[in-house]
Amino acid sequence: MNAFFCSVEQIDHPELQGRPIGITNGAQGTCIITCSYEARAYGVHTGMRLKEAQRICPGFVQVPAHPERYAQVSTRIMEALSSITPDMEIFSVDEAFLDITHCQRLLGTPQRIARQVKQTVLEASGGVLCSVGVSGDKTSAKYAAKLNKPDGLTIIPPGTAQQTLAKVPVTELCGIAKGIGRYLAERGVYTCGDMCRLPIGEIGRRFGNPGRRIWLMTQGLDPDPVHSEVDAPKSIGHGKVMPPDTRRREVIETFLLHMAEKVATRLRLHHFRASHFYIGVRIDAGYLARKYRCNPPTDHGPEIVAMCQDFLDHHWAGQGCHQVQITALDPRYADYQFDFLQPNQQRQDRLNQAMDHINQRYGEFALAPVRLLNRSKMPNVIAPAWKPFGHRETILQQPAKVSSYEF
Repeated sequence: MNAFFCSVEQIDHPELQGRPIGITNGAQGTCIITCSYEARAYGVHTGMRLKEAQRICPGFVQVPAHPERYAQVSTRIMEALSSITPDMEIFSVDEAFLDITHCQRLLGTPQRIARQVKQTVLEASGGVLCSVGVSGDKTSAKYAAKLNKPDGLTIIPPGTAQQTLAKVPVTELCGIAKGIGRYLAERGVYTCGDMCRLPIGEIGRRFGNPGRRIWLMTQGLDPDPVHSEVDAPKSIGHGKVMPPDTRRREVIETFLLHMAEKVATRLRLHHFRASHFYIGVRIDAGYLARKYRCNPPTDHGPEIVAMCQDFLDHHWAGQGCHQVQITALDPRYADYQFDFLQPNQQRQDRLNQAMDHINQRYGEFALAPVRLLNRSKMPNVIAPAWKPFGHRETILQQPAKVSSYEF
């Protein structure tokens, strides 16, 4: 989708259409999450500070993000796209891969299907435009989708993908970040065409199978198929940035309590329990962290908080903290059958179910430990690996810097 969050806001608020707008994390946000094409024409871009955007763009309008609304529109779009082909990988809240190999006899040529995709997105969303790239592999198709934004349709025939990518910088391809790009540049590989001079075995030895995939990606031969299934979670965690150099224990405890309750709620929501947890705080020297084990596995916030208290008691020595992180390292499906020999556990499970039901109906932390009245008010954001179903259907707490803390 094209400037997806901005497009949704302009649909919901017609007075914003045609105006340069930028999305920030709540009204107090100071960093641009994304901006409309009208703003981009003035040089505004993702990651720019709000004051800079207002300086260079006359009439710039700050719009607080509404992540639940974006997730709602995305869900409608993805459900509509599944009517074209079930072979679909939801890549993020505003992007998907569709394998049309098996539906061309029914729906026609790739170009015709691409136009149907654009119309489907438009109708399902109520007016959001999208750009479509078509090719024989995921990486080439994704690159094609970027070429004629907004509202583009670009086809790179599979037989010409290698030639088309030859002069493209390797860092333009999805999955090749600055670190890998630096490794390749040290070996004289700047463009996809340069990769032919680097033996696939050399990059394979350095990065394993992902390295071999990168070599093939640059040749228009990405072997990665469309993944329609969502893998079971390897971890479930939440973290949050605090005011810089926080040393007051009661403030750190409140942040940890906040994250512990969010992790516990997600575990229960998806019927998981975990027995291994990572508790950590970021200090100037890096992360100060410990791993904890509990038996039996838990999804109960106070039990996670008890680990946090032990961590602060025995491993934190008063250093200034910048961020907290709690992660359930081994979430496993729990059948939640009551143990009649443990009546206290039955009572706790029923209390948790009642609390979750209230919060799902009236909003996150409508019912919560009283100390969380003092939690940071920074709004939630959409998780990078968001999916419209399963354990990835998650709106995460924003990991953004805050200058003050309400206490």
